[in-house]
Amino acid sequence: MHILIAALHRPAKPTGICRYAANLAQCLADTQEVSKVTLIVGAWQKNYFELLFHSPKIQLISVDIKNSSLARNIWFLFGLPKLVKRLSPDIIHMSFPFPFLRSLFSSPVFSTIHDLYPYEKPEVFGYPNVLFNRVFLNQCIKNSDGLTCVSKSTLNSLNSYFPHLQSCKNLTVIYNYVNFSHITPTPPIGLDIGNNDAFLLCVAQHRKNKNIDLLIQTFSFLKKHGYLQDATKLIIVGNTGPETESLFNLIHNLSLQNQVLLIHALKDNELCWLYQKCELFIAASSQEGFCLPLAEALYFSCQVVCSDIPIFREIAGSSCCYFYLQDDAINNLSQAIICALEQPLNKTTDNFRFSQLEVAHQYLKLYSHNS
Repeated sequence: MHILIAALHRPAKPTGICRYAANLAQCLADTQEVSKVTLIVGAWQKNYFELLFHSPKIQLISVDIKNSSLARNIWFLFGLPKLVKRLSPDIIHMSFPFPFLRSLFSSPVFSTIHDLYPYEKPEVFGYPNVLFNRVFLNQCIKNSDGLTCVSKSTLNSLNSYFPHLQSCKNLTVIYNYVNFSHITPTPPIGLDIGNNDAFLLCVAQHRKNKNIDLLIQTFSFLKKHGYLQDATKLIIVGNTGPETESLFNLIHNLSLQNQVLLIHALKDNELCWLYQKCELFIAASSQEGFCLPLAEALYFSCQVVCSDIPIFREIAGSSCCYFYLQDDAINNLSQAIICALEQPLNKTTDNFRFSQLEVAHQYLKLYSHNS
């Protein structure tokens, strides 16, 4: 079976979508049923993906177009069908929703729905951009032969906004998987953090729903009142976004320039090192589709604090300390951090739920229904 994965995406630095596409390609390539995986990315993404794969079954094709919304969407509509016709894959998988014309593809088309932000969190995109995102999401859902959601929470949201899908679409939930067994952790280059330094870790893009400003304010509160050691740092790993400028202003106003470190991109081996060495991993989001960094933190048995939202309960269960975003969120997060730091760390991955083998089996089952 030859599977083509479309992953051409705007960011030049790796995002959750990029990591999802890379994981999907790798897990499929590691099965006997799949003979070839073709992964389509933008030329500006090539360097990241080239470093990841160890399977000869994976062919990486980079598309050299202008990295603009108009150019990307025109390519999705007309350039991708031409490429698919030349490569003749058995299955086409869109790694995230984008516009395409179903009549131009002869093979079954599947798409992954990560979230319903265009409806639930329009401020993530801003106006009028969110209107285009809604159109693209609608078109992708309508034209796909099958849809996979990254969580039950995402599936519930999808069904609430598109109730007719339950009777006419092949819908399923397939979680992201985590597997760092082939990666050797190494300290991040250029980051002033050593083996014995204390730091808290957050992995999130600079978007409103991630509540990074809440985390920074809470960190400042804990430092000011002596709940954290003077040398403790807060490391935030994530691409820049709509909130980047306000986050830098907040850090400056709180005089935390040397204590809060914003890192825009890391190699996987450097990120692994941070997971292994952090005192605490924190996810403060108000809305998520899955949150791969939370699953990664659980993989490394990090001590975890996260907001009490349904998707985090779905992913983590009782494995972390939760806090409420309502009422006094800074105080709630502060107390959760203090509590988590006082608890003994249980280093075990024996019951880790997000395995590569299970995810690959679920995708092959999904494809078999329509192929």
